[in-house]
Amino acid sequence: MRYSETLLSQSEIIVLRARQHWLALILEARAAVVLFLLGIALLVGVMYFQPDQQVAQLISVVALVCLGVGLVLFAYRWWHWWAQDYIVTNRRLMKVTGILNKRSSDSSLEKINDAILDQNVLGRMLNYGDLDILTAAGESGVDYFRMLNGAKEFKRVMLNQKHALETEYVYGRPPSPPLRTAPVNSNREQTSVPEAAQAEVAEPRPAAEAERRLDARAAPDESLEITQTLARLADLRDRGAIDAEEYEQKKDELLRRL
Repeated sequence: MRYSETLLSQSEIIVLRARQHWLALILEARAAVVLFLLGIALLVGVMYFQPDQQVAQLISVVALVCLGVGLVLFAYRWWHWWAQDYIVTNRRLMKVTGILNKRSSDSSLEKINDAILDQNVLGRMLNYGDLDILTAAGESGVDYFRMLNGAKEFKRVMLNQKHALETEYVYGRPPSPPLRTAPVNSNREQTSVPEAAQAEVAEPRPAAEAERRLDARAAPDESLEITQTLARLADLRDRGAIDAEEYEQKKDELLRRL
C-alpha cells in the first residue's frame, strides 16, 4: 500500500493516479545524465586512441567514477519521481511527494474554482502539460502541477468528479420526515366519549380537509419533480458524469418514492 492510500477517508476512492512526465525526470537528473555520458565517452576514448598505460588507467578510473556517481544520482532522482502521487478521488485532489519525509496537500473538489492547462508543442506531442488549480482561497489557493503526465485526462477526470459531487449535493435524496403517530386513548376514555363528540369526529374537520387537499395537490408535484430528476440523471449518465450503476441506483430510489 502506498502512502497516499493511507490518507483516504471513509468511503473515499481513488479515481485517477498520475505523476510527472518522464521528461521531468530527465531534466531533474540532467547532472547524472551528463556524468554518465562523460564516463562512457572517456572509456570509448581510451579504447579508440589507446594512450600510454598509466594515462589509460587514470582515464579509466575517472570514467568509472563518473559512471558510478551518475548512476547513484539518477537512481536518487528516479526514486523521488516514483514516489510522487497526483491523485483525483471522488472528494478531493491530492498531491503527495517525498521519499522518507512525506508532504501531502489536497484541495476539496467543491472548492475548486478553475483549472488552467498550459501545453506547448512538445507537451502536446509527448502528452504532458502544466496544470494550475485555483481554489476558493484566492491568490494563495493555487496548486501547481508541473509537467504532469496525461494532463488533459487528469483535468477531465477532475472536472467530472467535481460535477458528480455537486450533483449529489443538489439532487441527492433528502431524509424522510419523521413518522407522526395518532394519539392513543385509553379504553376508559374511549368508552366515555359522548355521542355528540363521536358525530363531530365522524364529520371531516376543515383543517383535515384542507390537509387532504394539499396532499392531493402535492402528489402530482412530487411526481413531476421525480420525473425531472430522472431526466437530469439520464443526461448525466449520457455525458459520462455518472456510470450506469449509479444511475440505476438513483432511479430505483426515486421510483420507490412514487
